[in-house]
Amino acid sequence: MGSESGRVTRGAQSRISQWLLRRRKPADEDPGREREALLLSVAAAGLPLAPAAHPTGYRCSCDRIGCPTPARHPLSFAWQTQSTTDRAQVERWVRNQPQANFVTATGMVHDVLDVPLEVGTDALTRLLEAGIEVGPVAESGGTGDQARMLFFTATRGTPEDEDEWWPCELDCHPETMDEHPGLRWHCRGSYVLVPPAALPGDHAVTWIRGMEHPLPDPLTLLETLTDACAQYAGTTDHTPAAVAWPLGR
Repeated sequence: MGSESGRVTRGAQSRISQWLLRRRKPADEDPGREREALLLSVAAAGLPLAPAAHPTGYRCSCDRIGCPTPARHPLSFAWQTQSTTDRAQVERWVRNQPQANFVTATGMVHDVLDVPLEVGTDALTRLLEAGIEVGPVAESGGTGDQARMLFFTATRGTPEDEDEWWPCELDCHPETMDEHPGLRWHCRGSYVLVPPAALPGDHAVTWIRGMEHPLPDPLTLLETLTDACAQYAGTTDHTPAAVAWPLGR
């Protein structure tokens, strides 16, 4: 009887211990806190953030009927002026809008070279093997042309001189797109989703290389990326990805 009682007691203690361990998960295992920490690290690196739509099933949380880029666009048309690196503001957004994705406005501190996932995977391998400094890199999930790889770089713009800015349209829709299909250069007037971000169909935007890597000069990556894009063009048909908001002003 005593032995049986001891077994029951030990079993009960084991169950209680397991329950306490679940209750005492460290903060870094809390998805909400981990998400907040990742977004704050992006803002701390100087990349301005603004809230974006999120998926609701296979639909977008916005009110736009037939949204062409569900969960991939800012919540507000004023996203450029709304974007900020202010820690307190980012914390308020994250805590008050726990499902929201976030975009970062490019062309102020950083640019993003955006290529098909297959191209990016090949180019990243080549760049690392060649010893070229590669900065933060994110993978944006999806099917077909929606699956992308994002290479974060320093901006080529000079904010002090407005005449030196190049609008993103020149890079999104260049006359030479046939030579380098699939490549988009996000600079002034554009944005990209930052990890962690949820997408329809259980896809996501995640870091492959995080913000601990310094932003490189975009020209150090460009030759390898355009070469990989040219090879990609010879093996598949490419349809440019849809743009969520008009980029012109």
